[in-house]
Amino acid sequence: MFLGASSISLDAKGRLAVPTRHRDALSEGLGQITITKHPHGCLMIFPQPAWEQFRERVAALPMEAQWWRRIFLGNAMDVEMDGTGRVLVSPELRADSGITRECRLVGMGSYLELWDSSTYALKEAEAKQAEMPDVLKDFSF
Repeated sequence: MFLGASSISLDAKGRLAVPTRHRDALSEGLGQITITKHPHGCLMIFPQPAWEQFRERVAALPMEAQWWRRIFLGNAMDVEMDGTGRVLVSPELRADSGITRECRLVGMGSYLELWDSSTYALKEAEAKQAEMPDVLKDFSF
């Protein structure tokens, strides 16, 4: 399970150094990781077993969701974590999500989100200013 957030930097080649606390969980699928787009402007990073489950759910969507299948499945890239815990994030995915160098890696349970740091800060500030969604109104903190 992926929890917590980390401020990280991509290197000059676009590689992400996965924080030590996430390496074992990400390498569950023998080091095979899948990265794809998220509709909110970040990237999703899955260990192989979680990706297989997500991929099956997306593939089963009805034809009305064809563009969502393209976004999630058509942009997915399988990568491997190297011996030092680095993962190459493709130039296409970095460009599409606005990720340059300074990033925020956020644990979301079964996967990680990779955000451009400034985009994440802006979206988080917007969320804090917005009214709480109805589904959270009865949620006890």
